[in-house]
Amino acid sequence: MRLEAGVRFEAGEKTSAIARDLRVSERSVERWRRAWLEGGVQALRSAGPASVPKLSAEQFAALEP
Repeated sequence: MRLEAGVRFEAGEKTSAIARDLRVSERSVERWRRAWLEGGVQALRSAGPASVPKLSAEQFAALEP
């Protein structure tokens, strides 16, 4: 989704139109645009989960049927 927004930033599209089409908040698109301006498309790539899982791999395995 962020990478699609990056293509649209390059095309000069407005934040509101991108937010509406991608069904996200304008604030999110503004953050993405700022990151894109500072670091290009690479800055829009996912950095992974924001937090570490609270369960270990063994605990996850115990939950599976």
